[in-house]
Amino acid sequence: MKIIIQRVKKASVSVKEKTIAKINAGFLLLVGVGPEDSQEDIDYAVRKIINMRIFADENDKMNFAIQDIKGSVLSISQFTLFASTKKGNRPSFTQAAKPEHANKIYQEFNQKLSEFVSVKEGLFGEDMQISLINDGPVTIILDTKNK
Repeated sequence: MKIIIQRVKKASVSVKEKTIAKINAGFLLLVGVGPEDSQEDIDYAVRKIINMRIFADENDKMNFAIQDIKGSVLSISQFTLFASTKKGNRPSFTQAAKPEHANKIYQEFNQKLSEFVSVKEGLFGEDMQISLINDGPVTIILDTKNK
């Protein structure tokens, strides 16, 4: 799995100009699933995300995790994280998981994450518009195959 973690003040996702989910302070996650991703990748990603201390404490130091601030997650499926740009000018997405596997892993990831924090989701496979106010900005790349 490849996950872009963005610390946000707020974020929302719309489909066909209708807002389907929104959060206040927390994480916007762009979640890409690879063909070999499994429960092990889900467990690793969830553990890293819920324990990542990137929210400011009273001294403006990154010391708090998402649970400490009672933050939420907006999780968006993002197969384009597996784009290959080695040849030509049109990215290839053959390294991304097939939709059936990707959706299964994405849903299991969101379910596991929701055991710890409030999770809102985009719509898998849909054309979505994302709005956010990145806080910091803080953006972190998590790759479960690069531990």
